[in-house]
Amino acid sequence: MQKLQFKKEINASAQKVYETMLGLKDKATYEYWVATFNPTSTYEGSWDKGSKILFVGTDENGKKGGMISEIEEHKPANFVSIRHYGFLVGDTEVTTGEEVEKWAGGHENYTFQENNGLTTVIVDMDTIDEYLDYFQNTYPKALDKLKEISEK
Repeated sequence: MQKLQFKKEINASAQKVYETMLGLKDKATYEYWVATFNPTSTYEGSWDKGSKILFVGTDENGKKGGMISEIEEHKPANFVSIRHYGFLVGDTEVTTGEEVEKWAGGHENYTFQENNGLTTVIVDMDTIDEYLDYFQNTYPKALDKLKEISEK
């Protein structure tokens, strides 16, 4: 697995950026920035530590799919660690097999560092080679949208 890191400075408090990024007060703020990956992206479940959470969307044929994950760590407005351990294919949860093994144990971590009202969001994530270019091109655009909505 490859490790990627993305950073974005946002002119807002860590608390506001964190709430906006996770959609804690309004899920639409989460959906706004992740629409960069898939216009139908959302989540089902809880951001609480130890909770299962599904990151889902629909493909061009209207079929539901996404990642099955667990919130491994959650320190409000400071750090969130997501461990991906399976895929959702329609309504079927797939947690074993070759495709899952490629991603098994992969993390996506969000760190929020505030200094004088300016917050740096750091995203550390694991990905497989075939998605490397996609995330390198798409994640910065998604963080631009997070910045835009957080600074409103």
